[in-house]
Amino acid sequence: MIRERSCIVKAGGTGRATQMGKTGEETGADGSMVSIADYYAGKNVLITGATGFMGKVLVEKLLRSCPEVQTLYLLVRPKAGQSMHERVSDMMKCKLFDRVREDNPDFHQKIVPISSELTQPALAISPEDVERLTSCVNIIFHCAATIRFDEPLKHALQLNVMATQQLLNLAQQMHHLQAFIHISTAYANCNRRHIDEIIYPPPVEPKKLIDSLEWMEDSIVRDITPRLIGDRPNTYTYTKALAECVVQRESSKLSIGIIRPSIVGASWQEPFPGWIDNFNGPSGVFIAAGKGILRTMRANNDAVADLIPVDVVINLTLAAGWYTAVHRLTFPPAALVYNCTTGGINPFHWGEIEHHVMSSFKRNPLEQAFRRPNANITSNYLMNQYWILVSHKFPALIYDLYLRLSGQKPQMMRIFNRLHKAIGLLEYFSSQDWEWNSENMNMLMSHLSPEDRKTFNFDVRQLNWPEYIENYCIGTKKYVLNEDMSDIPAAKQHLRKLRNIRYTFNTLLLVFIWRVFIARSQMARNIWYFVVSLCFKFLSYFRASSTLTN
Repeated sequence: MIRERSCIVKAGGTGRATQMGKTGEETGADGSMVSIADYYAGKNVLITGATGFMGKVLVEKLLRSCPEVQTLYLLVRPKAGQSMHERVSDMMKCKLFDRVREDNPDFHQKIVPISSELTQPALAISPEDVERLTSCVNIIFHCAATIRFDEPLKHALQLNVMATQQLLNLAQQMHHLQAFIHISTAYANCNRRHIDEIIYPPPVEPKKLIDSLEWMEDSIVRDITPRLIGDRPNTYTYTKALAECVVQRESSKLSIGIIRPSIVGASWQEPFPGWIDNFNGPSGVFIAAGKGILRTMRANNDAVADLIPVDVVINLTLAAGWYTAVHRLTFPPAALVYNCTTGGINPFHWGEIEHHVMSSFKRNPLEQAFRRPNANITSNYLMNQYWILVSHKFPALIYDLYLRLSGQKPQMMRIFNRLHKAIGLLEYFSSQDWEWNSENMNMLMSHLSPEDRKTFNFDVRQLNWPEYIENYCIGTKKYVLNEDMSDIPAAKQHLRKLRNIRYTFNTLLLVFIWRVFIARSQMARNIWYFVVSLCFKFLSYFRASSTLTN
């Protein structure tokens, strides 16, 4: 059980002896800069979105690498018939927390869930909880957001913009707050090709937009959404750009940092390689390709696939929280932005990802694959539509017909329709390149001690992409699909069975074509014999040339 903890505020908000240096930086008793783990010792941390993918990793990393952190307050809402306590208890039973559990079996005592609802006024936090939080919280990590690309604009505004504003209002009431870290996205300004670590002017005044949409019916908002978001591809990137503007306007009152990750993928190193727990983003595409369902995807082979491992994002986030807090008195009245990307530092392309994903799933196949893994990327629209028809819709129709005849409910066409919708939402990001400035990320790295660089590593220059993609694919097998690695021989046998079925089908199809089209037409037979004779002559010529050469 998660037990309630009282809010304890120690001198300076930390349990270690610290003092303020001449420049306003928090330093140790000997005058040196405190390490990241020492800074978080004794601190009370408020986290939103803690039950999400990135939030879980943030909680785990704080507990494991900053074991003397005082309390983690998690804003959680009841969901799917579960109370907030049940949701957090289930989260802590996850394999992600195995390493923390080994080091400290009572780690759950540091976690206090706070009932909250981001779409409600004042985040629906009770007055008692508000008093508790405002009296002791030292750092806020705002990870909560809707990441659905096709989220209705009103709902996206509520979760990504209005909730952020209300959290900022709460932060201003906190007596001991030292840093507010907001998780944005590198694609908030994807309508630009070169993106600096600055906050760009918003596409529209956030408050005016919110006030305007408040009285409109959902159908009207849906109709005008394309014109509102303009040259941005979806409501997610649009509302995240507005949220950055909202955060920036409070930077004169709070010490703020903004993290902009690109496409967040499975873990690179921590707590173990390849950890992933959802189908979002590239994970669902990888699984569909490994299952043999996905055979074609429209993307630019030469475009940079700006994947960023989740543990890199979290390490940067914790380091940014430390840097923002210890330099809070010397900060300029503007939020410091960190573009957390790989494309400009250690680029990897979509064509390379395709190759390594297919190779990985052939070595470590998924169980009960629909077909053998064999996906291809093309940037040609007509070619992509052709392969969708031949390799997706036609097999789906045949399989659904088989299911109907066997008395089962047809489902394959529905699966393919959902897959096409998901891939269509990704096409914008897989078909073009961006250039991100990473000076602040490099600056932050230069301020870390050698020990902190190792413990909170976000140097993507060290990332070995083939190894990472291999671990990513294995991670989808182990942690998303819950498949056992010991069953790989059986999965390989299943792929061989699928190969034999394919060869048999192709042979029968050739015989059918011969009997129906060629055997009944003299002209077709003449063409067939002409093609066969050409092939025979070519082989004879090739053999003769080889003999003469020898």
